[in-house]
Amino acid sequence: MENLLSLSFDYLSSFDGVKIRKGLRQLEGLLAQLCLSRTTTAAERRRSMAPDGASKPGPKDLASLSEDPAFLEFFKLQEGFEWNVAIRLISCLERLLGKGSNGQNDLLLVSTLDLLRGILLIHPPSRALFAREIYMNLLLDLLDPSSCPAVQSSAVLTLVSALLDQPNITRCFENLDGLLTVTSLFKNRATSREVKLKLVEFLYFYLMPETPPHAGPEKVDGEGGLRRSPSKASKLGSGSRSKSEGEEGTRTTDEKQRLLGRYLNNVEDLVEDLKETAPFGASFG
Repeated sequence: MENLLSLSFDYLSSFDGVKIRKGLRQLEGLLAQLCLSRTTTAAERRRSMAPDGASKPGPKDLASLSEDPAFLEFFKLQEGFEWNVAIRLISCLERLLGKGSNGQNDLLLVSTLDLLRGILLIHPPSRALFAREIYMNLLLDLLDPSSCPAVQSSAVLTLVSALLDQPNITRCFENLDGLLTVTSLFKNRATSREVKLKLVEFLYFYLMPETPPHAGPEKVDGEGGLRRSPSKASKLGSGSRSKSEGEEGTRTTDEKQRLLGRYLNNVEDLVEDLKETAPFGASFG
C-alpha cells in the first residue's frame, strides 16, 4: 500500500495535468478497493462491468469496514504526515489554483476536491488540517465568483466535510470571513442556481447546534506542503464569546443566527425551516 501511495504522491506533486490525473485515478482506485464491496461470483463480475453501470459494487457497511484489515492499515497510515492523503491533495489544490481557470484545470480541481471530500469522511482526524488558516483559506478561495460553478459546488461540499463535527474548525471558518465569502457568492447575480442551492444547504448545515468533538486524536502533524500567505484577513483569537472555552468553543443555533444575520437577511426564516424539518435529524430541544 505504501508503494501505491508513494507513486500516486509523485504524480500529484507534478505540474503536468496528465500526471496529476493519473495520480488522482490511482488514489481513487485504492479508495474504491477499500470502501466498495468486492464482486465474488462470475455473474456479479460481469454485471459490474455492464456499460450502464446498473450493478456496480455497492459501499461496504460501516461494521465491516471497521474490521477490514486493509482499511485499518490505510487508516493507520493516515495518522502520520508521510502517508497522509489529505495533505497531498491540499498541496495539489494549491498548485492547480495557481494555474488559473480553464476547462482541463477545472476538471482536475473538481476531481481533487471530490477525493479530498472522501478522505475527510473516511479519516475524520484529517479534518484537523483545516484548523490552519492557510488550508481553510484555500477552500474559501475556491468559492471566488470567478471560479466555475462545478468547482464552487464541489468546494462547498468539501467545506461541509471539513467542518463536520469540528467546532474549532468552524471558528476558524468564521474568523477568516467564511460567512462573508459564502453569502457574497450566494447574493452574486452571476452565481448559478445549482451553486445557490448548494450554498443554501450549507447554511442549513452551518446553523445546526454544535456538540463538543469526541475525545481522541484529532491532529495530523507535518510542516510540508503549502507556503502561500492567507488571502483573507486573519482574526483568529479575537472577538467576544458568549460561551466559555470550557464548553469546547461550541455555538448554539441562536448564536450562529446572529453571526449570519450580519451578512444575510431573513436568517430567521432559515432557522424556523430548519427547526420544523430537521433535515439532518438533529434535535433543537
